Amino acid sequence: MHSLLERIKAGTLWDFHGGIHPADNKLQSSQSPVVDAGLPPRLIIPLRQHAGPAGDLLVQVGDKVKKGQPLTRYAKGRVVPVHASTSGTITEIGNHTVAHPSGLGDLCVILTPDGEDEWGERNGKADYWNLERGELLERIQQAGVAGLGGAVFPTHSKLDGRGQLTEILIVNGLECEPYITTDDRLMQQYADEIMDGIRVLKHLLKPKLTLIGVEDNKPEAIEQLTRHATDPDVLVKTVPTKYPSGGAKQTIELLTGRQVPKGGRAVDIGIMVLNVATVFAIKRAIIDGEPLIERIVTLTGDSFKKPGNAWVRLGTPVRWLLQRFELQPEAEQRVIMGGPMMGFTLPHAMVPVVKATNCLLAPTQAELPAPGPEQPCIRCSACADACPATLLPQELYWYSRAKEYDKAEKLNLMDCIECGACAWVCPSEIPLLQYYKIAKDDIREARAEAEKAERAKQRFEAKQARFEREKAAREARHAQAAAQRRQTMTAAGGEDPVAAALARIKAKQDAPITAITATAEGLPDNSAVIAAREARKREAEARRAAKLAESANSETAAAAQPAEAVDPASDPKKAAIAAALARAKAKKAAQAGDSAEPVTAEVVAAPAVDADQQKAEVDPKKAAIAAAIARAKAKKAAQQDDSAEGDLTANAGTSESAATQSDAPSAVSEAVDPKKAAIAAAIARAKAKKLAQQGESAGVEDAKSEPTASAQTRDVAVAKSEVTTSQSNTAASEAVDPKKAAIAAAIARAKAKKLAQQSASTSAEVASTSAEVESAGTQVDRAGTEGERAQAEPMQSDAASSEQPLAVAEAPEASNPVADAPVDPKKAAIAAAVARAKAKKLAAEAARAAETAAEDAPSADRTTTR
Repeated sequence: MHSLLERIKAGTLWDFHGGIHPADNKLQSSQSPVVDAGLPPRLIIPLRQHAGPAGDLLVQVGDKVKKGQPLTRYAKGRVVPVHASTSGTITEIGNHTVAHPSGLGDLCVILTPDGEDEWGERNGKADYWNLERGELLERIQQAGVAGLGGAVFPTHSKLDGRGQLTEILIVNGLECEPYITTDDRLMQQYADEIMDGIRVLKHLLKPKLTLIGVEDNKPEAIEQLTRHATDPDVLVKTVPTKYPSGGAKQTIELLTGRQVPKGGRAVDIGIMVLNVATVFAIKRAIIDGEPLIERIVTLTGDSFKKPGNAWVRLGTPVRWLLQRFELQPEAEQRVIMGGPMMGFTLPHAMVPVVKATNCLLAPTQAELPAPGPEQPCIRCSACADACPATLLPQELYWYSRAKEYDKAEKLNLMDCIECGACAWVCPSEIPLLQYYKIAKDDIREARAEAEKAERAKQRFEAKQARFEREKAAREARHAQAAAQRRQTMTAAGGEDPVAAALARIKAKQDAPITAITATAEGLPDNSAVIAAREARKREAEARRAAKLAESANSETAAAAQPAEAVDPASDPKKAAIAAALARAKAKKAAQAGDSAEPVTAEVVAAPAVDADQQKAEVDPKKAAIAAAIARAKAKKAAQQDDSAEGDLTANAGTSESAATQSDAPSAVSEAVDPKKAAIAAAIARAKAKKLAQQGESAGVEDAKSEPTASAQTRDVAVAKSEVTTSQSNTAASEAVDPKKAAIAAAIARAKAKKLAQQSASTSAEVASTSAEVESAGTQVDRAGTEGERAQAEPMQSDAASSEQPLAVAEAPEASNPVADAPVDPKKAAIAAAVARAKAKKLAAEAARAAETAAEDAPSADRTTTR
């Protein structure tokens, strides 16, 4: 660096790549001194006039402000305030069109001047050398100073320099843009104040060397600066006129020969570059205490009657300024803010002057013709030769136009300084600079979105991490509480309940799995599981029966029937004993296999019998006796039928006696009267229907799945069904408890299911026995019916003799009260089936009797006639 400083002091100059030499057109405005533009009737002050976020508003509509009073609050970072350009009243705060190529609006404060132009509080520090570095930077920020060379970067942030040392301070007075002469007139008229600002910066930055760069087309400015630059470490350097030598990177290369690294800043190589107007604003802010509220603006172009430079207050409408300097507009007059190379055309004239406004150019069509239509690129490479950043403009143009921004970035698009030299030399008149600006804006927007997404991702990850920490802490608290509970329970009970539960689960998992065998049909054999389940059901039913018996104790105690003494349901113990005896009896009957059979289709569909038959308890001996009596009765009834038919035939053939002839037809009609037969059949059907309705309470579903009892039991049931009267039915229905009947039916279902599995081998024998029972019941019924119907004298003695077995069969029931006997669903099903068979048989006999009577009646008439 020492050798570099020596070379600079020796007057060495360098050059940069490319560059162009357009007509400068500076003499139109640089020959007249700077004037005061005056006070407009209305000021439009945008809140954001720098490269950074706007500050918070400090005023409201209707507030009165003074000149230099801050309108927004400054904060850390790149936030700088804006100030009132004059004293007056805030009349409006809202969006307004601002100086931007897009023509969009931004938040602005509308200030109506009061004409007094009264300053607010000013706190200048002429002894700035007594201020600390931080205080100096804060004063520069409070004054709202930003780069006035065009970038409007916050000056306090730039001077902070990331904490790096500055070896060379460069004051940029090159002003290479055509038409613009603001810096030229400033250096000519205010060279002494510029030197005061340089001394403030020397105190702040402490550089080893200060350089003031000026192009050789500004001789008056060079003379004034050289006269006032009396400090030995301050040099005024004159450089050749070349566009864009005023760019920061090009100025550094011209004066020092060093290049700013790609993506870096000048401060990274120990160099600080500030525009001459910015140095003047720093002097005003520190020494005079005046904020940045005005600047010099060049008003030039052939459309102005009096071109020149003027002190213009920030917020002054461009339209008022054009009128003040006597603009003579032509058709489709253009007004360009900035120079012809880097400026932009305003959308309309009601745009305010801001900190970045250095020139208002109003050229005529002949002076600055509008660009022609865009033509295809001829690949002449003129743009590449003119580019001061050594880029490839034609390649960047293709990628920017195709929106292939990744490839454009690889070709260092972001290093473009937007000087417009490439577009100025392009023979195809391609607006290259506009393509680059659009591409750079899109890339910045994409980066901003990516940064926003990354911040959102970081917030989400932080939130998830916090949730995980809270979850871990919560689980730790729960585990600690559970451990305390286990410890307390272990201390109280002597055993850890969690450990015991885990041990039980492990034992259950380690228990051997019982293999399930398969039947011949390939189905699983679950007989063992079913048996165990049935046993558990019987135990549960016995317990429920005991509870029901206890609850019914009070009701049964009130009844004064002698049957209660022997009713097992009145005592829970007796109920349990009776249930056990019933299970043993069923098991023994199933093993014997002599009389068990599955329920036939007719029996399954049959309803339950009368309540007295459901409650009757059958003794095997009594059942055998009753069955024998029933068979004898049936046999005797058949014999009586044969004798009765013989007697009728004999009486019909006798014609000797008139009395006999008159009595024979009446005897025949009494024996085979069709009306009586029909009445008897209707009575039998009604009785069967009544039996079916009464048997439904005992459970029709029970009868569908239960096998029948032995042949002897069915015989007893048949005999009892014939002798049981309606009175006993009524007594039984009154004595039977529905709850007990339901319990007994459930027990019977379980027993029948087990018997059905064990008695499959004896089905043929049982079926034959069932047929015998039905035929015996039919014979008994026919004998009883005909004994009632016959009125002849020989039939009375037979009927008397046939009633004796009935009396014998009735004896067992008399000894065992119906109300006390437990309900047997099997017997109920058998009785119902017998009743249906009887009804069907009676109907058939009645039909046959009617046909016989019809045949005998004519023969009797013929006998009487003879």
